[in-house]
Amino acid sequence: MLKVFTSIGNYVMLMRRVFTHPQKRGIFWDQMLTEVNNLGLESLGIVAFISMFMGAVVAIQTAYNIDSPLIPMSMVGFTVRQSVILEFSPTVISLILAGKVGSRIASEIGTMRVTEQIDALEIMGVNSANYLIFPKIIASMLINPVLIVFSMWLGILGGWGAMTATGLVSTNDYVQGLRIDFEGYTIFYALTKTVFFAFIIASVSGFYGYITRGGALEVGQASTKAVVFSSVIIILFNLVLTQLLLT
Repeated sequence: MLKVFTSIGNYVMLMRRVFTHPQKRGIFWDQMLTEVNNLGLESLGIVAFISMFMGAVVAIQTAYNIDSPLIPMSMVGFTVRQSVILEFSPTVISLILAGKVGSRIASEIGTMRVTEQIDALEIMGVNSANYLIFPKIIASMLINPVLIVFSMWLGILGGWGAMTATGLVSTNDYVQGLRIDFEGYTIFYALTKTVFFAFIIASVSGFYGYITRGGALEVGQASTKAVVFSSVIIILFNLVLTQLLLT
């Protein structure tokens, strides 16, 4: 238990160093744009693939489980919309990104630590925590909501494609279901969660990479810890944010 509180304290102290004014604003913006590409745009492929097929799976499962003539088939579109927007895109995709992006951040910074590149930055008077972690956090918080909106659209499109291909639900019924009792607040809720999750992924992964000591084995261990703890914290905050925003 003491180790947990020690880690939390070290994390908070590191974040205090991270959230300082960048020493060279031009360099910061260049790094942030690079991280937007590395952490966000390069994840478009896996986000698109998973979103399309998960939307299709939700639609097919819902359609096959409607066995009462009293339940309109438009409920398939409604269920896909609610599932994708409220939970699947913001939470499940964030967990996927915790694995892909989190491991990349931790291994990148961890490798710089064990090869003494971070020590070299400190000797030159550079705030290495701010220089290395801050652009990643800001980039993730900016690009992840874009990825989630993209995921929502593809998830709903995947559900429509599955219904069209199987003939289980007509396009009119599916679109009608998408329109039933739609509230724009659900989008706000999903994107709010996404911003929090993006911060968790980038900051926790950066923390475990930054405190790495040893060699290649320890870098691998730091990468694993980053993914595991990011995922656990995302799940915990998912419960908290849902309670705060939807009740």
